[in-house]
Amino acid sequence: MVRKTVDYQAAAARWLLDRRWQRDATWAPPWQPSPEYVYSLYPPCAPACRAQPVVDACTRFVHHAQNKQRCAINVCRWTPESRRLITGASTGEFTLWNGLTFNFETILLAHNVAVRCMQWSHDGKWMVTADQSGLVKYWLSNLNHLKVFRAHQECIRDLSFAPSDAKLVTCADDQTIRVWDFESPTTRANEVDGTPERILRGHGWDVRSVHWHPSKPLLASGSKDSLVKIWDPKTGKCLTTLHGHKSAVVKVRWNPLNGNYLLSGSRDQSIKLFDIRMMREVQAFRGHPREVTTLAWHPLQEDAFASGGYDGSMLFWVVGREEPVAQVLNAHHSQVWDLDWHPLGHMIVSASNDTYTRFWARPRPGDRMTDRYQRGSARWESLRVDIDEDDELISELQEWALLQASANAGDQQAHFEATVGRTGGGSGGGHMAPDAAIVNQHVNIIRRQRAPSRTPPGLNVSASS
Repeated sequence: MVRKTVDYQAAAARWLLDRRWQRDATWAPPWQPSPEYVYSLYPPCAPACRAQPVVDACTRFVHHAQNKQRCAINVCRWTPESRRLITGASTGEFTLWNGLTFNFETILLAHNVAVRCMQWSHDGKWMVTADQSGLVKYWLSNLNHLKVFRAHQECIRDLSFAPSDAKLVTCADDQTIRVWDFESPTTRANEVDGTPERILRGHGWDVRSVHWHPSKPLLASGSKDSLVKIWDPKTGKCLTTLHGHKSAVVKVRWNPLNGNYLLSGSRDQSIKLFDIRMMREVQAFRGHPREVTTLAWHPLQEDAFASGGYDGSMLFWVVGREEPVAQVLNAHHSQVWDLDWHPLGHMIVSASNDTYTRFWARPRPGDRMTDRYQRGSARWESLRVDIDEDDELISELQEWALLQASANAGDQQAHFEATVGRTGGGSGGGHMAPDAAIVNQHVNIIRRQRAPSRTPPGLNVSASS
C-alpha cells in the first residue's frame, strides 16, 4: 500500500547543495509553472522563499483525517519535533496522526467534555489543554497526564505561555483573564480549584482570545465586546484599548518573529493589523464572506499569515497587500475552528466543525489546482480541455458560479440584475440563471463524450446545489 506523503528533505538537500555557489543568500533558480522545476524548490526557511511569501501559501490538498466517532474538531497542534499532529475533539478525545504519512496512530480520552484549546510550552516539554467546563490539564511530551485544576467556572476559550514558560494565562466566558504560576497553580498539592496570581477585569463580555507577547511582559486579549486590550500581567492594569472592530473579536495573535504586529480577527468579517509601536491600526484585511474564526502567523515568514472563516474557507495574506495572495474557498463544509502551521512552514493543518482534519501543502510547479476544494469555477475550467471556448455551457456555468458567490455575500439579486444587463437582458428576454438540472444535463453530456476517460474533479453537481 502506497501512502501520500510530503517530502521536505529533498527541498532542504537541494538548498544546502546550492548554497555553495550562490552569489548571495536571496538567489534562487528560476521557478516556472512546469513539473520539471519541482526538483529546484527550496524549503520555506531559505532566504529566497522568505523574499517571496506567496510561494509558501499552502493551497494544495494532501490528505484528510477523520475520527471513527465523527465529531467536531476544535483544535489541532503539531508536536514540537513536528513528527505528529494532535487534535482535540468535541468529545474530549485526543487523536494522534502521523505527520509524514498522515495515518492514524492512537486516540486518548483526555477530557470529559469538549477540548477548547491546546498549547505547547516553548521548550517542548509540556502541553497544556483546557476544556469547556473550565478545567486545565498538564501533559508530558509522551501524553502522560500530570496535573489538573479548575481555572474558571465557565468555558475556557484560550490559553498562552509566557516566554519563559514560568507563567500561564487563560481567558473564559466569565469575562476574566487569569495569570497562573505554571509550577504551582494551586495553593495545596491535592487541591482542585486553582489560585491565580492575577485576575484581569475590564472586558464587558466573554473573553474569546488571549495571547502572551513572544518576548515582552504584555498580554493581548479580544472579547465579544468588540474590543482589543493590551495588559501588563505584572500589575494587572490595562495599558490601552484598541477600537477597530464592530463585532466580537474571536482571535488575537502576536507576530512571533518581530513582536511588533498584533492581528485580530472578528465576526465583522475583517482582520485588523495593529502596530504596538504606534498603538494604532495600520492595515485592514477584508476578503471573508462570513465571520473570521481563526488566525495563524507563518512560523518563518514575518509578513505572511493564514485565516479561516465561518463558511469553511481558508485565505492566505501578506502584510501590505489588500487582497489575499491565495485562497481555498471550499476547504471545509463548515466552520474552520483552528489552523496550525508545520514548524518548517511547508504545510498547514485545518480543523473544522465538519469532523475533518485536513492537511495542505505548498503547490508544486505545474499543479493545475482544479480539485473540488478550490473555487467553484474549477467545475467549468476543467471542462475547457474537451469543449470549445464558444460552447454555451461555459457561459452558463460562469454565470452560475458568479450567482452562487454573490449569494454567499447576501447580494444575489443585485448581481443577477447586473448579469442580465451585461448579457443584454431586459424585462424578460435576458439569460436567466441556469437551473441545477440544466447544469447536470450539460455535465452528463460532456461526461459521456469523455468516456472512458476519468471524470475531472468537481463535475458531480448535486441537484440540491
